[in-house]
Amino acid sequence: MSIVTLGPAGTYSHRAARAVNEDVVFRESVSAIISVVGDNQYQRGVVPIENSIEGSVTETLDAIAEAEIAVTNEIITPIRHALLAQSPEFKRIASHSQALAQCRSYLEREYPDTGLEAVASTARGVEQARADGSVAGIGHPDNAGEILSVIAEDIQDQSSNSTRFFVIAPRSERDPAGGKSTVVVYPNANYPGLLLELLEAFAERDINLSRIESRPSGNRLGDYLFHIDFDAGLYEERAQAALEQIESIAADGWIKRLGSYDRQHVLY
Repeated sequence: MSIVTLGPAGTYSHRAARAVNEDVVFRESVSAIISVVGDNQYQRGVVPIENSIEGSVTETLDAIAEAEIAVTNEIITPIRHALLAQSPEFKRIASHSQALAQCRSYLEREYPDTGLEAVASTARGVEQARADGSVAGIGHPDNAGEILSVIAEDIQDQSSNSTRFFVIAPRSERDPAGGKSTVVVYPNANYPGLLLELLEAFAERDINLSRIESRPSGNRLGDYLFHIDFDAGLYEERAQAALEQIESIAADGWIKRLGSYDRQHVLY
């Protein structure tokens, strides 16, 4: 079973995907990964959902809200960024926007006059560095290979830097069993106390929310949907009761249950 994730080879997504299966194929964007899984072209995909420094990956949130997929597992992996180049004499640093942000303090301190370029993935930036001596990339130190040198290691702003990935599957594989669940709620409403009502549905049943995030619906200015992760399985009566209450609150909108799942830690 092939796993589709963000490429090219050597991305942190690639490292997370290998925990699922060694047969990994690549796409250039998160939205493309979610699209091919939703269309049943692949049975599994791995996408980044949240980083401990930069927060949620909005491209993933928005694509998940639009797609009909399942979340079957989550993978947590530490992120070790290194500055990779052919020599210390480079003029530009290319990497994924998240990686550049996660190393912001280091880059501002050590390379305040060096241009920064956001590219599709950390591995794409490393590819540029291999092809062009004037470019440095940011990636795992193992990606240096024979051509690049590790100019500096562990350049991320926080030593505890880690990223959470979702393992996704076609909609038919949504499962109520697991220790965590993810739902997307579109209330199609806006009134004082709306968010409080959504939160109370979980709090009254002693369900911990591990993440809640609002994203624009795209329908009109000021209209939002909510991504909610909570520490309970969809099979649990308390979760079912909470979501029934959410459904009544979002009677003019919708609620999408992406499934329940467990957590896996992957160390490299």
